[in-house]
Amino acid sequence: MGPDSKPGEPEQPITRAGYVSLIGRPNAGKSTLLNHLIGQKVAAVSDKPQTTRTRILGIRTLGNNQFLFVDTPGIHRPGYRMNERMMETVYEAVKGVDVVVHLVDASESFGKGEQYVLDLLKQGEKPVVLALNKVDLINKGKLLPMMEFFSQQKDYAAIIPLSALTGENVEGLLDEIGRLLPEGEFLYPADYLTDQHERFIVAEIIREKVLSHTREELPYATAVRLDEFDESQRDDGFVKIFASIIVDKDSQKKIVIGRAGQMIKQIGIEARQDIESFLGIRKLYLDLNVKVVPGWRNLDQLLDEMWQA
Repeated sequence: MGPDSKPGEPEQPITRAGYVSLIGRPNAGKSTLLNHLIGQKVAAVSDKPQTTRTRILGIRTLGNNQFLFVDTPGIHRPGYRMNERMMETVYEAVKGVDVVVHLVDASESFGKGEQYVLDLLKQGEKPVVLALNKVDLINKGKLLPMMEFFSQQKDYAAIIPLSALTGENVEGLLDEIGRLLPEGEFLYPADYLTDQHERFIVAEIIREKVLSHTREELPYATAVRLDEFDESQRDDGFVKIFASIIVDKDSQKKIVIGRAGQMIKQIGIEARQDIESFLGIRKLYLDLNVKVVPGWRNLDQLLDEMWQA
Protein backbone atom coordinates (compact mmCIF):
# COMPACT_ATOMS: atom_id res chain seq x y z
CA MET A 1 0.00 0.00 0.00
CA GLY A 2 1.34 3.46 -0.93
CA PRO A 3 2.21 5.93 1.83
CA ASP A 4 -0.82 8.13 1.06
CA SER A 5 -3.32 5.29 0.63
CA LYS A 6 -6.05 4.63 3.15
CA PRO A 7 -7.55 1.20 3.95
CA GLY A 8 -10.08 0.25 1.28
CA GLU A 9 -8.79 2.78 -1.25
CA PRO A 10 -7.05 1.68 -4.46
CA GLU A 11 -3.30 2.02 -4.19
CA GLN A 12 -1.88 5.05 -5.96
CA PRO A 13 0.56 4.12 -8.73
CA ILE A 14 4.16 5.17 -8.25
CA THR A 15 5.17 7.78 -10.80
CA ARG A 16 8.72 8.58 -11.85
CA ALA A 17 10.06 11.71 -13.53
CA GLY A 18 13.54 12.93 -14.21
CA TYR A 19 15.99 14.67 -16.52
CA VAL A 20 18.02 12.53 -18.91
CA SER A 21 21.03 13.95 -20.78
CA LEU A 22 22.01 12.65 -24.20
CA ILE A 23 25.81 12.98 -24.29
CA GLY A 24 28.24 12.03 -27.03
CA ARG A 25 30.64 12.99 -29.76
CA PRO A 26 29.52 15.20 -32.67
CA ASN A 27 27.43 13.25 -35.17
CA ALA A 28 26.76 10.36 -32.75
CA GLY A 29 23.05 10.69 -33.56
CA LYS A 30 21.75 12.45 -30.44
CA SER A 31 19.21 14.68 -32.21
CA THR A 32 17.92 11.80 -34.33
CA LEU A 33 17.48 9.75 -31.15
CA LEU A 34 15.73 12.61 -29.33
CA ASN A 35 13.23 13.09 -32.17
CA HIS A 36 12.56 9.33 -32.24
CA LEU A 37 12.17 9.11 -28.47
CA ILE A 38 9.43 11.75 -28.34
CA GLY A 39 7.85 11.03 -31.73
CA GLN A 40 8.21 14.52 -33.22
CA LYS A 41 11.00 16.65 -34.60
CA VAL A 42 12.17 19.24 -32.06
CA ALA A 43 15.88 19.19 -32.92
CA ALA A 44 17.65 19.93 -36.19
CA VAL A 45 19.12 16.80 -37.73
CA SER A 46 22.06 16.77 -40.13
CA ASP A 47 24.98 14.53 -41.02
CA LYS A 48 27.28 17.43 -40.11
CA PRO A 49 28.93 17.51 -36.67
CA GLN A 50 27.90 20.23 -34.20
CA THR A 51 24.39 20.62 -35.63
CA THR A 52 22.96 21.00 -32.11
CA ARG A 53 24.22 24.22 -30.53
CA THR A 54 22.16 24.68 -27.41
CA ARG A 55 20.18 22.66 -24.90
CA ILE A 56 16.96 21.18 -26.26
CA LEU A 57 14.40 19.51 -23.99
CA GLY A 58 12.20 16.74 -25.37
CA ILE A 59 9.45 15.34 -23.15
CA ARG A 60 8.00 11.82 -23.31
CA THR A 61 5.34 10.60 -20.91
CA LEU A 62 4.92 6.84 -21.02
CA GLY A 63 2.66 5.14 -18.51
CA ASN A 64 3.84 6.15 -15.04
CA ASN A 65 7.17 7.52 -16.28
CA GLN A 66 7.98 11.00 -17.55
CA PHE A 67 11.30 11.34 -19.37
CA LEU A 68 12.76 14.84 -19.78
CA PHE A 69 15.42 14.35 -22.43
CA VAL A 70 18.12 16.99 -22.75
CA ASP A 71 19.83 16.95 -26.16
CA THR A 72 23.25 18.58 -26.01
CA PRO A 73 25.91 19.73 -28.48
CA GLY A 74 28.48 17.12 -29.45
CA ILE A 75 31.49 17.10 -27.13
CA HIS A 76 34.48 18.76 -28.82
CA ARG A 77 37.30 21.16 -28.06
CA PRO A 78 35.95 24.71 -28.50
CA GLY A 79 37.54 27.15 -30.94
CA TYR A 80 35.02 30.03 -30.91
CA ARG A 81 32.94 31.77 -28.25
CA MET A 82 29.91 29.95 -29.71
CA ASN A 83 31.66 26.60 -29.18
CA GLU A 84 32.62 27.57 -25.63
CA ARG A 85 28.94 28.20 -24.92
CA MET A 86 28.07 24.85 -26.47
CA MET A 87 30.48 23.03 -24.16
CA GLU A 88 29.22 24.96 -21.11
CA THR A 89 25.78 23.58 -22.00
CA VAL A 90 27.22 20.05 -22.03
CA TYR A 91 28.95 20.38 -18.64
CA GLU A 92 25.76 21.72 -17.05
CA ALA A 93 23.75 18.87 -18.57
CA VAL A 94 26.08 16.23 -17.14
CA LYS A 95 25.83 17.67 -13.62
CA GLY A 96 22.20 18.72 -13.39
CA VAL A 97 20.33 15.59 -14.48
CA ASP A 98 19.17 12.29 -12.99
CA VAL A 99 20.40 9.90 -15.70
CA VAL A 100 23.01 10.24 -18.46
CA VAL A 101 22.85 8.42 -21.81
CA HIS A 102 26.29 8.08 -23.39
CA LEU A 103 25.60 7.77 -27.12
CA VAL A 104 28.38 6.18 -29.18
CA ASP A 105 28.55 5.79 -32.96
CA ALA A 106 29.22 2.04 -33.15
CA SER A 107 30.30 2.33 -36.80
CA GLU A 108 33.31 4.49 -35.84
CA SER A 109 36.57 3.28 -34.29
CA PHE A 110 37.34 4.22 -30.68
CA GLY A 111 39.68 7.22 -30.54
CA LYS A 112 40.85 10.19 -28.52
CA GLY A 113 37.53 11.98 -28.93
CA GLU A 114 35.57 9.14 -27.34
CA GLN A 115 38.17 8.86 -24.58
CA TYR A 116 37.61 12.56 -23.87
CA VAL A 117 33.88 11.87 -23.42
CA LEU A 118 34.60 8.92 -21.13
CA ASP A 119 36.92 11.00 -18.97
CA LEU A 120 34.21 13.65 -18.64
CA LEU A 121 31.58 11.09 -17.65
CA LYS A 122 33.86 9.49 -15.06
CA GLN A 123 33.80 12.80 -13.15
CA GLY A 124 30.05 12.56 -12.63
CA GLU A 125 28.09 10.62 -10.04
CA LYS A 126 24.84 10.00 -11.93
CA PRO A 127 24.01 6.59 -13.43
CA VAL A 128 25.10 6.31 -17.07
CA VAL A 129 23.50 4.12 -19.74
CA LEU A 130 25.65 3.34 -22.77
CA ALA A 131 23.72 3.44 -26.07
CA LEU A 132 25.66 1.93 -28.97
CA ASN A 133 24.03 3.65 -31.93
CA LYS A 134 24.02 2.87 -35.68
CA VAL A 135 24.10 -0.91 -35.18
CA ASP A 136 22.29 -1.11 -38.52
CA LEU A 137 25.61 -0.12 -40.15
CA ILE A 138 27.89 -2.73 -38.56
CA ASN A 139 28.49 -6.47 -38.67
CA LYS A 140 26.63 -7.90 -35.67
CA GLY A 141 29.70 -10.03 -34.86
CA LYS A 142 31.49 -6.85 -33.76
CA LEU A 143 28.82 -5.95 -31.23
CA LEU A 144 29.70 -8.23 -28.30
CA PRO A 145 33.45 -7.35 -28.34
CA MET A 146 32.49 -3.67 -28.44
CA MET A 147 30.12 -4.05 -25.49
CA GLU A 148 32.83 -5.91 -23.56
CA PHE A 149 35.39 -3.20 -24.33
CA PHE A 150 33.17 -0.38 -23.07
CA SER A 151 32.13 -2.33 -19.98
CA GLN A 152 35.82 -2.43 -19.03
CA GLN A 153 36.12 1.35 -19.43
CA LYS A 154 33.26 2.34 -17.11
CA ASP A 155 30.68 0.82 -14.79
CA TYR A 156 27.58 1.48 -16.90
CA ALA A 157 24.11 0.97 -15.46
CA ALA A 158 23.19 -0.75 -18.74
CA ILE A 159 24.52 -1.18 -22.29
CA ILE A 160 21.94 -0.97 -25.09
CA PRO A 161 22.68 -1.53 -28.80
CA LEU A 162 20.22 0.40 -30.98
CA SER A 163 19.59 2.34 -34.16
CA ALA A 164 18.21 5.85 -33.67
CA LEU A 165 17.51 6.02 -37.41
CA THR A 166 15.36 2.87 -37.71
CA GLY A 167 14.10 2.82 -34.11
CA GLU A 168 15.59 -0.61 -33.41
CA ASN A 169 15.68 -1.23 -29.63
CA VAL A 170 14.85 2.40 -28.73
CA GLU A 171 12.07 1.03 -26.52
CA GLY A 172 14.68 -1.10 -24.76
CA LEU A 173 16.61 2.06 -23.98
CA LEU A 174 13.46 3.65 -22.55
CA ASP A 175 12.89 0.62 -20.32
CA GLU A 176 16.39 0.84 -18.85
CA ILE A 177 16.19 4.59 -18.28
CA GLY A 178 12.74 4.24 -16.70
CA ARG A 179 14.17 1.96 -14.01
CA LEU A 180 16.69 4.65 -13.07
CA LEU A 181 14.32 7.63 -12.86
CA PRO A 182 13.65 8.96 -9.36
CA GLU A 183 10.16 8.62 -7.90
CA GLY A 184 8.17 11.83 -8.08
CA GLU A 185 5.30 13.70 -9.69
CA PHE A 186 5.32 14.62 -13.38
CA LEU A 187 7.01 17.96 -14.03
CA TYR A 188 5.06 18.77 -17.22
CA PRO A 189 1.54 17.96 -18.49
CA ALA A 190 1.46 14.51 -20.09
CA ASP A 191 0.84 15.90 -23.59
CA TYR A 192 3.88 18.22 -23.64
CA LEU A 193 6.64 17.34 -26.15
CA THR A 194 9.16 20.13 -25.57
CA ASP A 195 9.82 23.31 -23.59
CA GLN A 196 11.17 25.12 -26.64
CA HIS A 197 9.38 28.15 -28.06
CA GLU A 198 7.83 27.80 -31.50
CA ARG A 199 10.23 30.45 -32.77
CA PHE A 200 13.25 28.38 -31.76
CA ILE A 201 11.97 25.28 -33.58
CA VAL A 202 11.08 27.35 -36.67
CA ALA A 203 14.64 28.71 -36.77
CA GLU A 204 15.97 25.16 -36.35
CA ILE A 205 13.86 23.94 -39.29
CA ILE A 206 15.30 26.66 -41.54
CA ARG A 207 18.87 25.94 -40.38
CA GLU A 208 18.42 22.23 -41.02
CA LYS A 209 17.44 22.97 -44.64
CA VAL A 210 20.48 25.23 -45.07
CA LEU A 211 22.75 22.47 -43.74
CA SER A 212 21.20 19.79 -45.95
CA HIS A 213 21.71 21.82 -49.14
CA THR A 214 25.07 23.46 -48.59
CA ARG A 215 26.70 20.11 -47.75
CA GLU A 216 30.44 20.50 -47.12
CA GLU A 217 30.73 24.16 -48.14
CA LEU A 218 29.30 25.61 -44.91
CA PRO A 219 29.71 23.04 -42.13
CA TYR A 220 29.53 25.41 -39.14
CA ALA A 221 29.48 28.93 -40.53
CA THR A 222 25.71 29.54 -40.66
CA ALA A 223 23.05 30.59 -38.18
CA VAL A 224 19.39 31.58 -38.43
CA ARG A 225 17.79 34.53 -36.67
CA LEU A 226 14.06 35.27 -36.78
CA ASP A 227 13.59 38.99 -37.39
CA GLU A 228 9.78 39.01 -37.40
CA PHE A 229 7.13 36.44 -36.50
CA ASP A 230 3.74 37.87 -37.49
CA GLU A 231 0.86 35.66 -36.35
CA SER A 232 -1.84 38.33 -36.38
CA GLN A 233 -3.79 36.24 -38.94
CA ARG A 234 -3.03 32.84 -37.41
CA ASP A 235 -6.68 32.18 -36.60
CA ASP A 236 -7.22 32.28 -40.38
CA GLY A 237 -4.37 29.82 -40.94
CA PHE A 238 -1.83 32.37 -42.17
CA VAL A 239 1.53 33.40 -40.65
CA LYS A 240 4.33 35.65 -41.93
CA ILE A 241 7.96 35.05 -40.95
CA PHE A 242 11.01 37.10 -41.85
CA ALA A 243 14.32 35.38 -41.10
CA SER A 244 18.02 36.06 -41.61
CA ILE A 245 20.49 33.36 -42.57
CA ILE A 246 23.77 34.61 -41.13
CA VAL A 247 27.14 33.72 -42.66
CA ASP A 248 30.76 34.78 -42.11
CA LYS A 249 31.80 35.81 -45.64
CA ASP A 250 30.48 37.12 -48.96
CA SER A 251 31.59 33.89 -50.63
CA GLN A 252 29.35 31.93 -48.25
CA LYS A 253 26.44 34.24 -49.02
CA LYS A 254 26.81 33.41 -52.71
CA ILE A 255 26.69 29.68 -51.90
CA VAL A 256 23.46 30.01 -49.88
CA ILE A 257 21.77 32.15 -52.54
CA GLY A 258 22.98 29.90 -55.37
CA ARG A 259 23.00 30.49 -59.09
CA ALA A 260 20.10 32.77 -60.06
CA GLY A 261 18.77 32.38 -56.50
CA GLN A 262 17.95 28.69 -56.93
CA MET A 263 19.53 27.51 -53.66
CA ILE A 264 17.74 29.98 -51.38
CA LYS A 265 14.51 29.29 -53.27
CA GLN A 266 14.75 25.53 -52.63
CA ILE A 267 15.66 26.09 -48.97
CA GLY A 268 12.59 28.29 -48.64
CA ILE A 269 10.25 25.78 -50.30
CA GLU A 270 11.33 22.90 -48.04
CA ALA A 271 11.40 25.00 -44.87
CA ARG A 272 7.96 26.44 -45.64
CA GLN A 273 6.41 22.97 -45.95
CA ASP A 274 7.87 21.76 -42.64
CA ILE A 275 6.98 24.95 -40.78
CA GLU A 276 3.38 24.91 -42.05
CA SER A 277 3.08 21.33 -40.80
CA PHE A 278 4.69 22.16 -37.46
CA LEU A 279 2.55 25.26 -36.84
CA GLY A 280 -0.61 23.58 -38.13
CA ILE A 281 -1.43 26.39 -40.57
CA ARG A 282 -2.65 26.51 -44.18
CA LYS A 283 -0.19 29.03 -45.56
CA LEU A 284 3.14 30.54 -44.52
CA TYR A 285 4.76 33.59 -46.05
CA LEU A 286 8.49 33.03 -45.50
CA ASP A 287 11.01 35.73 -46.36
CA LEU A 288 14.65 34.59 -46.15
CA ASN A 289 17.46 37.15 -46.25
CA VAL A 290 21.15 36.17 -46.25
CA LYS A 291 23.34 38.51 -44.16
CA VAL A 292 27.12 38.61 -43.85
CA VAL A 293 28.27 39.17 -40.25
CA PRO A 294 32.05 38.60 -40.05
CA GLY A 295 33.08 36.73 -36.90
CA TRP A 296 29.49 36.20 -35.71
CA ARG A 297 30.50 33.08 -33.74
CA ASN A 298 32.46 35.32 -31.36
CA LEU A 299 29.76 38.02 -30.96
CA ASP A 300 28.01 37.55 -27.61
CA GLN A 301 25.13 39.90 -28.44
CA LEU A 302 24.20 37.94 -31.58
CA LEU A 303 24.66 34.63 -29.77
CA ASP A 304 22.34 35.87 -27.01
CA GLU A 305 19.62 36.61 -29.57
CA MET A 306 19.86 33.12 -31.07
CA TRP A 307 20.18 31.30 -27.72
CA GLN A 308 16.98 33.04 -26.54
CA ALA A 309 15.01 32.46 -29.75
